[in-house]
Amino acid sequence: MSTAMAPPPTPSAAPEQRGLGDYARERLTSLRQGELGSLPIIIGLVVIAIIFQTQNDRFLTAGNFVNLIVQSAAIITIAMGVVWVLLLGEIDLSIGYVSGVAGVLTALLLTPDGNELPTAVVILLAIVAGAAIGTLHGLIITRIGIPSFVVTLAGLLAWNGVVLLLIGSRGTVILQDEFTIGLANEFLSDAAAWLLVLVCVGVYAASQLNEIRVRRKAGLDHEPVSLAALRIAGLALVLGIVVYVVNQDRGLPYVFLLVAALLLFWTFVLQRTRFGRKVFAVGGNAEAARRAGIDVNRIRVAVFAISSSMAAIGGIILASRLRSVDTNAGGGSILLYSIAAAVIGGTSLFGGRGTIKSALLGALVIASIDNGLGLLGLGSGEKFVITGGVLLLAVTVDSLSRRAQAQSGRA
Repeated sequence: MSTAMAPPPTPSAAPEQRGLGDYARERLTSLRQGELGSLPIIIGLVVIAIIFQTQNDRFLTAGNFVNLIVQSAAIITIAMGVVWVLLLGEIDLSIGYVSGVAGVLTALLLTPDGNELPTAVVILLAIVAGAAIGTLHGLIITRIGIPSFVVTLAGLLAWNGVVLLLIGSRGTVILQDEFTIGLANEFLSDAAAWLLVLVCVGVYAASQLNEIRVRRKAGLDHEPVSLAALRIAGLALVLGIVVYVVNQDRGLPYVFLLVAALLLFWTFVLQRTRFGRKVFAVGGNAEAARRAGIDVNRIRVAVFAISSSMAAIGGIILASRLRSVDTNAGGGSILLYSIAAAVIGGTSLFGGRGTIKSALLGALVIASIDNGLGLLGLGSGEKFVITGGVLLLAVTVDSLSRRAQAQSGRA
């Protein structure tokens, strides 16, 4: 009696590798279907630079470029926190005065009266205070069911009052801690800046090539090495230009390192962790996320805690740049510019879509407009009108993009 031998299993074919041309065609197709990504904002930055340079030849100078980095640092930082809230389709109107509370606390606790705490402890306490405020907002929103707009609007008023109470009759508190002041007013040496470029490019290249190696070893689809090489070369070119330009003036500000570190950290959390995937899930469809076992309320509370923590860091940066805090700390255009930066950069007001880098791009647009109009001698009225128009244009582009994706079946 013979037994039939089962044929040996056929090894699964390795996925067909796509070339650089395939990726280019896919990207072109995505653009036609409404997935614009960062392209509109990059084009906008180029147009802004050209317009202001033709009107005032000081705009594209090394000194003004360094000013732009320092001026935009606080807004970029606060806007990174705003991105998390917008991804859920929520809003946080308290971030301006939360940043003010953190800045005032930092200045007061570092006043040299013989009882001041160590700088690191004070900065940590200010950030923890911000996180606690965001957690409180999140708990009120989730446990009581009050809309985030109302809760954070109440927070805007309440934390404005706290700033006034903390300042008291002082009027202005001068920041006297050298480390905190140096955060936005000290600069790397030329050699240190170039060494930083080499380290950053080297780490990025290693991570890109390692990801390709791991996916290839697992038999998964991976991008061609040529595409990774283009990204690496692009990063090296951008960083090289930035360092070359700033070294013609004062150098690379220390605050640039802080903002870059926060950008990398939160990008990793959003794109590479389970928490980030849950945020996208809740923002895309909260009910579906709840049925999938995601604790939606916990995600909401965590996101508001992140938003207020980043606002606190932004407040410390702003206090460092101004070397003082006063009764207007956290006021003015900080709130509007921070939210506008996230939206202009590409984060959707409808939730479920956005990136951390959108805060960077949007803040650069706002800072460039503010800086350029200042060089032309125009006042706050013109700045607000133009920034409002840019914000409306960004939301319109986002709405049209979503409509195009829905029609193409990609939404």
